[in-house]
Amino acid sequence: MSEADINMRCWSRVDDYIVETLVPADPTLQAVLEASAAAGLPAINVSPAQGQMLALFARMVNARRILEIGTLGGYSTIWLARALPAGGQVVTLEADSRYAEVARGNFERAGVSERIDLRVGRALDTLPEVAHDSVGPFDLIFVDADKPNNPEYLLWALHLSRPGTLIVWDNVIRDGEVADAGSGDPRVQGVRRLFDLLAEDPQLCSTAIQTVGSKGYDGFALTLVQEPA
Repeated sequence: MSEADINMRCWSRVDDYIVETLVPADPTLQAVLEASAAAGLPAINVSPAQGQMLALFARMVNARRILEIGTLGGYSTIWLARALPAGGQVVTLEADSRYAEVARGNFERAGVSERIDLRVGRALDTLPEVAHDSVGPFDLIFVDADKPNNPEYLLWALHLSRPGTLIVWDNVIRDGEVADAGSGDPRVQGVRRLFDLLAEDPQLCSTAIQTVGSKGYDGFALTLVQEPA
């Protein structure tokens, strides 16, 4: 067995322990994952522990309006919607109409459809609509979409945010490749350009956290929008 296989087994075992101990079993969320898998969606949703983390972030910033870029089957969307107070809303954007159809069914299954505004189309096409509809500013923005467009997503996130908004960026470590300036992977270069932009903007306070677990070796970046200097 390779070292990578040994590491993955260890990470998954610890992830299982964390979930069993700290994240209560939820038949509805399990059914959501099963429905997504049955529909052939890729298994790239956040883990249960990460879903709980997103919900905690939403509660920590007292979020009432949340923007999610990248819906997939709606698993993370449901975690975020459940964290909202009465009258709160998640606006979630999905490029793939088939994924969006699965997500709608999952929202109904979880009983959170009334809290979710799902918009179908490329995010760079639907984000102007979100801005036009004045449903922001958003208290929390979760970006989990195509990485090459992260720099553009940052511009829109700033347009749709306010001082105090928390922006969460998924999949930013890329198995450690993010530290490779010469990487030919456009996803890696999209993250690196995002990091450069975050570092250059004095209104933003950011960090990134490496994670290991059932989803392998990756991580999140966190950005807090601050008052202008």
